[in-house]
Amino acid sequence: MEIDARGLSCPQPVIETKRAVDKKEEQLSVLVDNIAAKENVGRFAKAMKYDVTIEDTDYGWKLNLNKR
Repeated sequence: MEIDARGLSCPQPVIETKRAVDKKEEQLSVLVDNIAAKENVGRFAKAMKYDVTIEDTDYGWKLNLNKR
């Protein structure tokens, strides 16, 4: 599953990520374009026991989340 949270300000990217986590998604990617969203989504995902890898992209970052 991929969440496009570009252009959204916090806490909306975290809320969108939480919706996917609540659906028991094992793997997902979150696209963000600001540092606050990158840090907050990453912190939330780690708290929910996901491993997080971050890729730089032309528009910002792609956070890849994998359930531990």
